[in-house]
Amino acid sequence: MKNNGSLSWDDVKREAPSWFRDAKFGLFFHLGPYSVPAYENEWYSRNMYAKGSSQNLHHVKTYGPLKSFGYKDFYDMFRCEKFDPDEWADLVIRSGAKYAGPVTEHADNFSMWDSNVNPVNCVNYGPKRDITGECANAFRKRGIKILSTFHHQWLWGWFMSTDPEADVYVPENEKYYGKALPLETNRYIPYRLPDDEFNTIWRNKVIEVIDKYSPDVLYFDSRTNIIGERYKFELVDYYYNINKQPEGIITYKQEDFPEGIGVLDIECGRFSTAQPFPWQTDNRLEDNITWCMVQNPRYKPAVEIVHQLCDVVAKNGNLLLNVGPYADGSFHPEAKRILFDIGNWLSVCGEAIYGTRPYKVAIEGPTDVDDSNYDVNRINAQLKNDGIASDIKLKTFTAQDFRFTQKDGSVYAIALGWPADRVLRIRTFRRAPENPVIRQIKLLGTDEPVLFRQTDSHLEVELPQKPPCDYAYALKLDI
Repeated sequence: MKNNGSLSWDDVKREAPSWFRDAKFGLFFHLGPYSVPAYENEWYSRNMYAKGSSQNLHHVKTYGPLKSFGYKDFYDMFRCEKFDPDEWADLVIRSGAKYAGPVTEHADNFSMWDSNVNPVNCVNYGPKRDITGECANAFRKRGIKILSTFHHQWLWGWFMSTDPEADVYVPENEKYYGKALPLETNRYIPYRLPDDEFNTIWRNKVIEVIDKYSPDVLYFDSRTNIIGERYKFELVDYYYNINKQPEGIITYKQEDFPEGIGVLDIECGRFSTAQPFPWQTDNRLEDNITWCMVQNPRYKPAVEIVHQLCDVVAKNGNLLLNVGPYADGSFHPEAKRILFDIGNWLSVCGEAIYGTRPYKVAIEGPTDVDDSNYDVNRINAQLKNDGIASDIKLKTFTAQDFRFTQKDGSVYAIALGWPADRVLRIRTFRRAPENPVIRQIKLLGTDEPVLFRQTDSHLEVELPQKPPCDYAYALKLDI
């Protein structure tokens, strides 16, 4: 802070470290007491208290009225009896992700670490284990960077119920749900903003995680803009300057922090073109509109995630992918299979992804990708719709769609399909004065020679009979 007491955000600005820009791909895991009912989505803890909503009706029918069975009563059912941090680390490694971590605290005031700030945590309740700490230890042993995600600004007004008999209004339950607040505080931007007590606890929870586990990435979900600016500044200053995390980085959404203090994250989003700044998108492996395990889960195919990764990386971004475990700490076999498939692709084509930077041309092809973001309008719509979010569908790409990256003097052209005639035609590298002369081309994953020619209209590349991998195909161009 400046001597006059004003905040000097310039003192806490930080560019994305090289390791983050090189990593490209991360994983995180929504796991908490909401994983026990596993009904519709991770907003169950909020929506079970919205009288008449689908989750409320399900809750009353399944567990009983809110005055006798509240969210706190899921704690004892949340045991994580199959949680094995070494298996989680193995899943991260096999997926090809370079940074990872469980959700550190969602909006439900249940801290997933051994907390002295918050008695409602996974060591005092439920699993009786330090989920965050065990993951941090196991991940670091395998060279995985540590991610801690924070969503707890949403706690302000989260549990306020339209049922006056709900257990959230019982004074002795305040430690589980926070103080009773006006119903309007559960809006995205309420009239009554968090008080100093809430802001202090919000800040101190994150500082405790920094001190205990030294995370490499601090991720903040949306709505951090309701937190008092001084508390946000003190947190950033502590992480970067006082605790001294020289390689640490913060990610944030919308305009929740001033520009330049970390990496912008656009939830479920994308850019149509390459950006001059590093960025991140967080998205779900789940094909249901949920970030946690639900009954009858569905998952996106590996090809969709691989194509999204190629698109994001070509545009100077990272992909942070979520998968929700069961309440017992294990993963659905289909989710594991798809993550393994993504990792298999990266084992062949990762050279075109890891450590790369955007080429002067990022994209080519007929499939348009619009700018999109899970913005304030979508958040407000979710708040009005029982917590059910609208989805942002990914595009279906073709063999005429390419994404370009570069590294160490080579350019990589990633084809998002295998053409029927086995000839790739790339306009970006046609014979022209402004384009480089291609000296050699290698198809990653095979040692077979690749025939090519630069014409006035295209670079034409003849592919071998058999693809070296699935989903997308990376050419290394020596120029």
